[in-house]
Amino acid sequence: MNPRFTTLSDWLDWQVRLHPKRMDLGLERVAAVWKRLGPNPLPFPVITVGGTNGKGSCVAMVEAMTQAAGYRCACYTSPHLLRYNERIRIDGEPVSDAALCETFARIDAARGEIALTYFEFGTLAALDLFARERPDLAVLEVGLGGRLDAVNLLDADVSVVTSIGRDHTDWLGETLDLIAVEKAGIFRSGRPAVMGQRDAPPTLRQEAGRLGAVPLQLGREFERETADAGWIWRGPQGERLALPIPALRGAFQLDNAAAAITALQSLRERLPMPVNALRIGLQRAQLPGRFQVLPGAVTWILDVAHNGPAAQALATNLRAFASPGRVRAVLAVLADKEPESIAQPLLPLVDDWYLAQSDDARALPVERLAARLKDVLPAPPTGCFTGVEMALNAACAASAPGDTLVVVGSFTTVGQALRCHADATCGAPADT
Repeated sequence: MNPRFTTLSDWLDWQVRLHPKRMDLGLERVAAVWKRLGPNPLPFPVITVGGTNGKGSCVAMVEAMTQAAGYRCACYTSPHLLRYNERIRIDGEPVSDAALCETFARIDAARGEIALTYFEFGTLAALDLFARERPDLAVLEVGLGGRLDAVNLLDADVSVVTSIGRDHTDWLGETLDLIAVEKAGIFRSGRPAVMGQRDAPPTLRQEAGRLGAVPLQLGREFERETADAGWIWRGPQGERLALPIPALRGAFQLDNAAAAITALQSLRERLPMPVNALRIGLQRAQLPGRFQVLPGAVTWILDVAHNGPAAQALATNLRAFASPGRVRAVLAVLADKEPESIAQPLLPLVDDWYLAQSDDARALPVERLAARLKDVLPAPPTGCFTGVEMALNAACAASAPGDTLVVVGSFTTVGQALRCHADATCGAPADT
């Protein structure tokens, strides 16, 4: 049978339209299609990573450390910044358009009359490609929640929850306890449940116990301590490793690094990890859009922070960065987010606000964004723009050498900023 489409863009456009809902949490449909695709189970270890913030950083560090040890690591993350292919990486490289088209055709043939969401297609594509490539390790990032997320159709060998915070409350619940229960759904009986937040809601650990998982929590079974020119990881069995500061910038990256190392050490009988590989990997790990600093006459700082806890971490990082000039912020968010919680931690650090609407179909219109921030910002925003690029152009035109431009609010917002910066379409800093 001929494939339905021959280009990746056509496949993706069709997937958006196929299912009547953008999200339809539940494992029955995706598990049924996966069973038809096979093989089950996968012949290599799997780490599943969930959490409100820090998931991508944890995955990036696991990937870099395993590659430094000479292993082939396959990763599935979402969403992407510039290209869909970023979501599925094998040995550090995004998969090709051709590989994605082939696996989408296999999934389409296997699903029959089962309607899959855009995210479910992507998850099945990653698993199908990984099954065929047979890497040494697969690392899967949860898309939303955990218990009912498509990646949870696999019984992971190790599960990680990096942090618990308020986000996606329409789907996960309004309280941290309810959110923790959903996140803990990726834990499995008899298998390590790594928790990377020392002050996580007690419900998270309680759920690990209820599910029969082996709890490994920062501050209890494992620890991280700062040291001269580095830090110390202390493991569940009394291990002690002296390690360098991760290349990934950020206030909570040591917590993420400690969780990543704990997850890998839990697999050491199957994947022995030389200490030097851990050190090299921490210094090599990269992740665009997470306090990403683009130096220049005007420094750009890009951060996908889209909830309160992430914005608080961004604020901590900005204080340490200490811009010598004025700080301008371009903020654009999705309609289901809480812009108040994003702006509030940044108020003491930002001199001028530029509000915008991203080109995402789910973007919060800039008029509504301005209305919601009317009583939050200390003064009216410098400008409101129907496009991120327009906001960036205005902020750049107002900037002088030594100033800083912070772009924040969503993956789409940061992706647009990366394109603008790469294409040099945002204008030059104003002369002084």
